[in-house]
Amino acid sequence: MRFLFITSTIAMVTLVGCATPPVERFRPLASETGTCCGPLQHRPSRSAIVQTAVKLVGAKTITSNGRRIAYDCAGVTRAVFLAHGIDLYDGEPDDSDANGVRIIHAHIQQQGTFHQGPVAHPGDLVFFNNTWDFNRDGKVNDPLTHVGIVERQEPNGTIVFISRVAGAIERYHMNLSLPHVHKTSDGRILNDYLRRKDVADPSNTGYLTGELFARFATRVGN
Repeated sequence: MRFLFITSTIAMVTLVGCATPPVERFRPLASETGTCCGPLQHRPSRSAIVQTAVKLVGAKTITSNGRRIAYDCAGVTRAVFLAHGIDLYDGEPDDSDANGVRIIHAHIQQQGTFHQGPVAHPGDLVFFNNTWDFNRDGKVNDPLTHVGIVERQEPNGTIVFISRVAGAIERYHMNLSLPHVHKTSDGRILNDYLRRKDVADPSNTGYLTGELFARFATRVGN
């Protein structure tokens, strides 16, 4: 394992959904691809992707072959797939100034498939819109601002996904049947908060994962 983990106590911080700026992409060397966490796998299984993502929970820094990977939701998602020989930044988004989430979305358009659920499979990607004001115009018009990796779907339909939102990589919840409900009466979380509230937010602003959900994507095999 060549990821670098920092295991110090994680402070509670205000959530903000993956404020990734436009990124400059690097191309892994052929000798590097797929070697940061295990052997090269051209068609990794869903379980292999999930196992790698789970190992990152709690990490606050990530490197691949000694190279620091951007510590945001897109960088974390990319790092998981790089460990299995897939570079999710290998795509051509329409916007030359696209952030990491949109670069990954463009990759799926070329080499994967999208779906709307409600059933999600382990290893699927999950995309969100409007998790922050990406274009800073004060409106709810910011597609593809956050991404994570599905770990599992619980019997009540709640999807558990792994992503970096605040101070570290953590598990988050989303229930598309009850997208506006944060917590049940008995305390079970259905939808985590993914956008920080601001007094200047428009009235139609969503904050919960189910409210901000865009689509799922599949990139790997069974």
